[in-house]
This record gives sequence, structure tokens and C-alpha cells, in this order.
Amino acid sequence: MDDLQGVLRGQKISYFSMEIGLSSEIPTYAGGLGVLAGDTIRSAADLNIPLVAVTLVSNKGYFRQILDSSGNQIEHTEEWNPAHFMTHLTAEVSVKIQNREVKIRAWLYNCKSLTGGCVPIIFLDTDVEGNDPEDRKITDFLYGGDQRYRLKQEIVLGIGGVRMLDELGFKIRKYHMNEGHSSLLGLELLRCNGIDPMKVKELCIFTTHTPVEAGHDKFDYGLVEDLIRDKNCVDVLRRFGGAERFNTSLFALNLSNYINGVTKRHSLISSELFPGYKIQAITNGVHSYTWTSPYFRKLYDRYLPGWANEPELLVRIDGIPDTEIWEAHWNAKKALIDEVNKRTGVGMDYESLTIGFARRMTAYKRATLVLSDLEMLKKINRRGKIQLIFAGKSHPNDGAGKQLIRDIFKNIEILRKEIKIVFLENYDMDLAAKMVSGVDLWLNTPTRPYEASGTSGMKAAHNGVVNFSVLDGWWIEGWIEGVTGWAIGPQPEEKLSEEEAKAAELSDLYNKLYYIIVPMYYDRKDEWVKLINNSIGMIAYYFNSHRMMRRYVTHAYL
Repeated sequence: MDDLQGVLRGQKISYFSMEIGLSSEIPTYAGGLGVLAGDTIRSAADLNIPLVAVTLVSNKGYFRQILDSSGNQIEHTEEWNPAHFMTHLTAEVSVKIQNREVKIRAWLYNCKSLTGGCVPIIFLDTDVEGNDPEDRKITDFLYGGDQRYRLKQEIVLGIGGVRMLDELGFKIRKYHMNEGHSSLLGLELLRCNGIDPMKVKELCIFTTHTPVEAGHDKFDYGLVEDLIRDKNCVDVLRRFGGAERFNTSLFALNLSNYINGVTKRHSLISSELFPGYKIQAITNGVHSYTWTSPYFRKLYDRYLPGWANEPELLVRIDGIPDTEIWEAHWNAKKALIDEVNKRTGVGMDYESLTIGFARRMTAYKRATLVLSDLEMLKKINRRGKIQLIFAGKSHPNDGAGKQLIRDIFKNIEILRKEIKIVFLENYDMDLAAKMVSGVDLWLNTPTRPYEASGTSGMKAAHNGVVNFSVLDGWWIEGWIEGVTGWAIGPQPEEKLSEEEAKAAELSDLYNKLYYIIVPMYYDRKDEWVKLINNSIGMIAYYFNSHRMMRRYVTHAYL
């Protein structure tokens, strides 16, 4: 408990997230949601925001991805030992699941800032002696198992998390739910506040990250009644979480005074999805220091002292000589290409225009869109050499996502003699940092409007990498055509069918590569360097988690 003494003073904002990405060595994240949570916590520490975070320990991680020669994804457990990174706390609480008392212990990780700030993170763990063997596994796998397993995890995170904070002596004045996975904390708060929803609403903040109905967790009440065998509690869930199925997001919406989406576009879509709720917009950002390569960090330190805690200083990028900016980019690119060649032996070179695509492999992200017309891709390559680097994991139960990886592998073979393409396995935070800083062009091709935000392009911009993206999520706000990068396809307000939109996107994708991007990269390097400057000075200065957290403080936490 000594490790807690310095962080217990005063009231805290509690930040609940099913996943938090801190480092590749702590595999408690699956993708963008967890990495964003990590950036949120890092910025809170930098800015001395009185935050405490709560998550699950995920003892066996998400999974380690192995790919065979045909691109078949094989999942391996990624076991790790929390004791190597965290302090075991003596506090213990319990929750009821099927009328069994499930004991929960906690690990403490202090996220410390170079500025002296600190955010404690409480990792909940049910691998406790005395628990039923089945219950000991509840906090093993992030997003593992079936609906039953997921609901058990959400009981531990929401209800158990509130109880653990209370047991540890934290004084909490706001509960911030990062997505609906933790919304059962509202049930515990109702229990503690005489089932008074107005009191609970004063305490709760809900950030939704999902722009489509199917993306919100829903559980059949038969399952809910089996796991939560308290009729009064189930009645409360029906009252605030939906009569037919328990909708975690609806439950959070009904018990929060402040609700926000993660971009302006996403907040509008969420308002249409959940009419009658006032859904604000706080656009996501990334932690500038974490996602800037060592080469650009050194440059910014020299010319823009203090930039790490005041990323808005990046607006002064024009004060740095272009030759030094290009050298920093070249060094980051060299580091990535060396890593690719070491892993694959494919023999990529430093000179070719290098295009990166790395994110969760799922159908709406459309990783294979750029490979739709191989003859056109060959034509572009004849105009100026291109090489492509892919990476990303597919959820173990996502058959369509796994097929995308196999399709990329097939195309790698077809194009082997003409275009160098690789798919790097086991995408993690370390590989992400190399990719977002080392490619020349960052490609993003989601099906509209399924990208709530997306943050990889923001990371790329911090390293002067140019964005080329469908107009969805954050890019609608960051895009100035030909100035900060390029759009792919129609404007957001254009009403086209999915097929019409795809046809327009493919035409735009290939035409811009052939007529604008490739010629500029090879023949007009000064214009390309200007795009690098604009990516930093017009995007990175604003799309960072310091700006995001200041918005949460002034709009949600007060």
C-alpha cells in the first residue's frame, strides 16, 4: 500500500477501460481502443490531471499472431507476469456471479511522467486462490471466449472496479467509461445511491467509440439472469439498458450526464443511432512523445524545446531546415526498411515510395482495397517504384478478417516479380511505432461511416508521414486536399450507395497515386517536403492527446 500513498490525496477522476496499451511487453490491449487509453493516461500524467485508471490484467494477453506461408493466422497465448511490471496490492474485493463469490485482487502500475505527474492504474485479477477454477480464468484473455465469458469480465470490470477503488481508499468524483464494456459500474453506483439515477448521472461520463449498431455489446437476459441472480438488479438493467436485450451502451447513455463521440462526424452518427441523447464531440488525439520517432524527437528538442508537453509548438515546424526534416524522415525510413528486411528477407530498398497499412484486420477496414486492380497497381509502379507494408491482427473469431490476410498473401505472390509487398506478423506497439514513422505514405481505406476516429494517421503525421485516406473519422477534420495529404473518394455528405462509393474510391485511389502522388514523390521533392511540414504543423500540433485531455477537463470532468 505504500506505493499508493502518493496518489491517494484528493479526489480523482476514475477512467475505466477494458483494454489499456502501455507497451508491447504488457499485452493488455488489442488495438486502437487500448492504445488510445494508454495515450489518455500518459497525457493525464503529463498534465497532472488527477486520474486513476481501472482495467483487467489479461494474464494471457490478447494473442500472439503467427502467420504461415499462405497467410493463415495462428493464435498463441501471450502469457506474461504482472509481477515483473507492477506491485501486487493486498486489497481484495468480491462480486457475485451465479451466486458464487468471485474474489478479485489488484495490481498497481504507476504511469509516471517526465514532468513529475503520475497516474495509478489498477489491474483487476480473478486468478485468486479460493476462486472456482472457472472463475480464476475470467481475467485471462482480452476479448476471449463467448458472450458468457465477456459478461463475466464486464461484471468484474464495472462492479468489481468500483468496489476495488473504494477498498483502496480512492475518493472518486467522476467515473469515465471508455466504451460500454465498463457500464456495469452504473449498477454498483445505483446500489450505493439508493437507485437514484440522477445522483448517478452526476457521477458518470460515457465515451462511445462505435458508429454502428452491431458494434455495441448486447446480452440476452437469459444469460444476464443466469450470471446476475438478483432480480432487483436485473430489473434495473432492463429499466436502463433495454427491455429486450441488455445493451451496455444504452445503459451507459441513460446513466451519464456527459456523453461524447470521438470525432465531430462520429458524434453526429451516434446521435442518429441513439436519438434523444445529447452526444458531444471530443476528437481523439495521440500522445506526441510516445509516437514520435527518436529522430524527430531529437529535432524537435533542438528547435522546439518544450514541445513534448506543449505539442502545439509543432505549429512552428517551418523554423526547422527542410534538409534536417528530410534527414530525420530518411533515418526513420531506413530503420523500418532494415527491420522489414531482417524479418522477411524481401529486399526492400530505401528509395522507393513506401506505403503503409497497419490496423485491425476486419472487413470494414478494407485492407485489400489497394489490391483491387493489380494491373493498375503495376502501371503505377512503372511510373515510379512503390513498395507496400501491411500489418495487423484479426480477431480469432473473425473469419472474414482472417481471409483478408490470406488474400494479401496471394497478391504478394502474384506481384512478387514486380512490386515488393510484405505482411508483418504480430503487429504490436513497437512495430506500430516503426511503421507510422518509417513509411512515406499512410493509407487508410475504411468503409464509410464505420471509422469512428482512427488514430494511426495522427501518429504518422507526428513523423511527417503523409496521409492518404477515405474521408471518414478524424481525417474529415484534418484533411486539406493537397496541403495536409489527400482524400480518397467522395465527400462525407455525398449520398452514394456502398457500391457507388467503392467505385469512386478506387478510381480516386489509383488516379491520385498515378497522376499526383508518385510523380510528386520522385520529381518534385520540395513539394513533398512541404507536405511533410504541413503534416506536422497542421495536424500533429492539434491531433494530440494533450489537447484531447484539456477538452475532457473543461467539458466533462468539471
